[in-house]
Amino acid sequence: MQWNAWGVAAGNKPLSPAVGTLLSQAFGVQVSDGGRPSEDAVILRDSTLTADHVAGLGELVGAANVATDKSARLLRAGGKSTFDLLRRRSTDPQNAPDAVLFPADHDEVVAVLQYCSANRIAVVPFGGGTSVVGGVDPERGGSDAAIALDLRRLNSLSAIDPISGTARMGAGLTGPQAEELLGAHGLSIGHFPQSFQFASIGGFAATRSSGQASAGYGRFDDMVAHLKVATPRGTIELGKPPASAAGPDLRELFVGSEGAFGVITEVTLRVHPVAERTDYQAWSFPDFTTGAAALRAVVQAGVAPTVLRLSDEAESGVNLAMADKAGGAAVTSGCLAITTFEGTAAHVASRAAEASAILTENGGTALGADPARQWEHGRFNAPYMRDALLDSGVLCETLETATTWSNLGTLRGAVTAALSEALTGQGTPPLVLCHISHTYPTGASLYFTVICAQKDDPIAQWTVAKRAASDAMVGNGGTITHHHAVGSDHRPWMTAEVGDLGVEILRAVKNVVDPAGILNPGKLIP
Repeated sequence: MQWNAWGVAAGNKPLSPAVGTLLSQAFGVQVSDGGRPSEDAVILRDSTLTADHVAGLGELVGAANVATDKSARLLRAGGKSTFDLLRRRSTDPQNAPDAVLFPADHDEVVAVLQYCSANRIAVVPFGGGTSVVGGVDPERGGSDAAIALDLRRLNSLSAIDPISGTARMGAGLTGPQAEELLGAHGLSIGHFPQSFQFASIGGFAATRSSGQASAGYGRFDDMVAHLKVATPRGTIELGKPPASAAGPDLRELFVGSEGAFGVITEVTLRVHPVAERTDYQAWSFPDFTTGAAALRAVVQAGVAPTVLRLSDEAESGVNLAMADKAGGAAVTSGCLAITTFEGTAAHVASRAAEASAILTENGGTALGADPARQWEHGRFNAPYMRDALLDSGVLCETLETATTWSNLGTLRGAVTAALSEALTGQGTPPLVLCHISHTYPTGASLYFTVICAQKDDPIAQWTVAKRAASDAMVGNGGTITHHHAVGSDHRPWMTAEVGDLGVEILRAVKNVVDPAGILNPGKLIP
């Protein structure tokens, strides 16, 4: 990952002429390169890790696996939210971990956590660095220093049980690495969030990630069969049988714990054979309400596609205007839905036929495969566009939530209004786009993209809008996060999410497994 942008440099792309025209018409800005500062111009706050502690940590993981140079620290100075990227563009002194450690295995992770607990050193677990909610910010809490614990060396596929359909793998494997290793055995996880190319197996588990194919394969937390977790108090292993009545499932304490309760070092996942066939179909609906009702009918009938998404009128229009070519039957009005079906040829044909009949009956018009194929081809590229928009003086960020089907319209309206009012009140009327990204029998997620002209202080500008949108979510029956996690950005709304007693329970768990409070301070728990 680049230190000041999403992904790798080879993925950077200039904005197209069509996008440039949209920016000029909507926001009065012109496409530019933004003049990002060089790495040499960035100033990091001095490390507070003593030489003795650097040496002591080196004894645990090997001196070559402790990095204190500027480049290593800067690469792990935060995640990839718009807040993070705007801070990277500043030449003011920035926070960064005081060192980066690369442990080789679970036992080394336990040893590092015990050392850091005894020596007041905060530990921030680091996978792919793709957090967009402040989840890997190097906060110290009450500690004297902070290290980033990079898990990239925990990257093995250590066991496959083809009969049970499970695979055990290291937490440091990235999505592509895991799929490549499993693919050699004809298997796949089927988890493809937008962060897939860079995020790690441990990160998926620690944040309750939900992928773009979750309608077919489920969320990542649904796939977790077994966890191995390192804590300052030692090791805990959870799960093995497919189900148990032996009290509450303690896996749920660590899946979604964001490194605040322990460091996930190994995950056993449910896997499936690589799909024999994939069918694509795009759909048009006259409006968002009709499209949402059609998606609900498909999901509640039990024939949901592997991928099922619906863009609202604004997002559908912008996507069409930005496309170099429409491909297939163009959507000139209304809303675009994307479906894909994966599995055996017989299963795909049967499920696609039943789902298509329901979508048609509920107001959908089939557009052919091309728009769906184009979406799949570009599904990992949107974050690169955000970087180019920031370069051109355009603020761009995303938010997500979820609610019941009966409340979907109310929540969408409330969040859209909150964002529009907050940004227009600062003199920057926004474009607010929305789509349904994940579906369930009882409800769905809403994923918002917000675009507007930047003011002189875009961090303060977005802070106002983010607060307004988050208040609207929790005040109108939505969750503060569906799949981005809590991190530091959503932490102020956790009490509203789980209640005062729920927060006490989280703090009690934290006190048991991490009595010194060194694990990822400032995240998750109010």
